[in-house]
Amino acid sequence: METADFMPSEAVIAGIRNNIETYEAGRASAYRQVRWRVPLYIGLVLVFVALTAWLFNKVADPNEQWFSTPHVFLYVGGFVAAILLYFLATKPARALQQSFRETLLPIIFGFIGDMRYQHDVTPNSFDRLPRETVGSFNRQTFDDIVSGRYEGFLFELYEANLREGSGKSTKTTFNGVIVAFETIAPFPGILVATRRANVVVGFFRGLFASKMEELSSGDAALDAAYEFRSDNVQAARPLVSGRLAQALKWLSETWPDDPARIALNGSDGFLLLPQTKNFFELPDISVPLDYNTHVAPMIADMGAMLATAALVRKIGAKDDEVS
Repeated sequence: METADFMPSEAVIAGIRNNIETYEAGRASAYRQVRWRVPLYIGLVLVFVALTAWLFNKVADPNEQWFSTPHVFLYVGGFVAAILLYFLATKPARALQQSFRETLLPIIFGFIGDMRYQHDVTPNSFDRLPRETVGSFNRQTFDDIVSGRYEGFLFELYEANLREGSGKSTKTTFNGVIVAFETIAPFPGILVATRRANVVVGFFRGLFASKMEELSSGDAALDAAYEFRSDNVQAARPLVSGRLAQALKWLSETWPDDPARIALNGSDGFLLLPQTKNFFELPDISVPLDYNTHVAPMIADMGAMLATAALVRKIGAKDDEVS
């Protein structure tokens, strides 16, 4: 897995740099707009709130000035209006960045065949992800989604945030990148490998995965870090003690911050990489875009994730199918 294997050619890089120059012209213009729109819009709200509060004080009891019920509603309404106007003021910058991302990604990911980019929609493969891999959640958001063909297999890669709860009392059950792909050999059932949870989380996961039996890999260190569950223990056991265990050991070195998760569901394979980083985020509109600083690492990250998925998809394959 060498970075050079999926980095673009010099000709493609030259084309990317030309696109960056076009973006830079638009970025400078959008940044100038944002610089005057934000203080103007927020300033208008502050002036309106101050004048209205002054008028309220003219008719209010002296003891209720500034903190009466009308004032409170005014301040809350002004705060909400300021937030809405801030997003309105920065809309040109966000629109430019999203448009450029839609243009740029198909170019820089030239090693992906039949590439398709989407944003803020539910990925096609998400419904097939075994819920035992992520646990219970009632809120889901998706950012960038890239699908296509890599080394002969179809994949769908997306940034996902899954949460449980409501209001302010929400808990993130997964945040990071999910790579869905075709397996070389279908697994007859469901097999998941997740990081070992604490007692409380494990209890609720156990309820959620009541039809799944837990297995052991036979490796004490690996079993201490991971839970292995399957609804077909007989088929899962040689994988858990074989290629799956080897893949997880390798992943623990490649993605050391938070253990990666793996799930097999028939012919669908899933690699979950917990991560707080936004892999396809462009720098703030005030920062000039640079190929080496911002674009090249994006290409390297995508190549590394797909190369990792290419290794993981071999877990259930026979020796003659892997070669």
